[in-house]
Amino acid sequence: MYLGIINGWEEGHFKAVSELGLQGIEFCINGSVDSAPVLAKADEIRANSEKYGVRVGSIGRWGMPRVDEKGEVIPAARQHDLNLIDLCEKVGCPVYNVGCNWTEGKTFYENCQIAIGVFSYLIGYARDKGVKIAVYNCDWDNFVYNDKAWSVVLSALPELGIKFDSSHAINRREDYLKLLADWKERVYHVHVKGNLQVDGHSYDDSPAGLDTTKWRAIMSLLYIGNYNGMLSIEPHSDNWRGAKGQWAIRFTIDFMRPFIMPEDFDVKDDVYMP
Repeated sequence: MYLGIINGWEEGHFKAVSELGLQGIEFCINGSVDSAPVLAKADEIRANSEKYGVRVGSIGRWGMPRVDEKGEVIPAARQHDLNLIDLCEKVGCPVYNVGCNWTEGKTFYENCQIAIGVFSYLIGYARDKGVKIAVYNCDWDNFVYNDKAWSVVLSALPELGIKFDSSHAINRREDYLKLLADWKERVYHVHVKGNLQVDGHSYDDSPAGLDTTKWRAIMSLLYIGNYNGMLSIEPHSDNWRGAKGQWAIRFTIDFMRPFIMPEDFDVKDDVYMP
């Protein structure tokens, strides 16, 4: 595993991530952003990735309906997804994160079949490009975010993974540790976003390490599931901005770093082995 952070795709963003001592960057190229100009920067992005030693660990597109009111694929939305899968291939990014919105008037089963069709097409397109598709567990234009839908959609698509963010499960009052324990082998990408609980309710998306999320348990489950991708820090709360927010990012980096086993860790002869 390695630490990264969500940021933009210009050179200054890579430089800032490098100066934080992080190894990875994540792009959230959401529904309000035209994907074509970003794809056109692919060579520049790859050059900056190599220049600053910061790999692109994940790209995703949230907040974009992928099917219309009839449950049919929206051609423009699909093209954005294909553009960004192409971007992943060109910059060496291993994971592309997507969702599928709910179609009113259709049953849960029918919606699952629609989502299976959406994701199956993207998986097929991405397979030979060395890119894996993950469904994010956020409900922003997406209903495939917990065990109910995963049990149908992921069971039908063995190559589909999960982008896991514990804060979304917490905000929906789901058991985030059980979800992760049950689906740990299907996790392709992880967001490190804190969640502060007060009086049994979500109070703030405070930075990881300054919240009430059980990060040690999360990391244990990720190790048990043999997760080996990026842990992507997501600064999210408006209560943590400016100098305080910059300090909090550094705090989270220092908080998470001891949980990460060094890539060159080796077992010595004198280590106890039962």
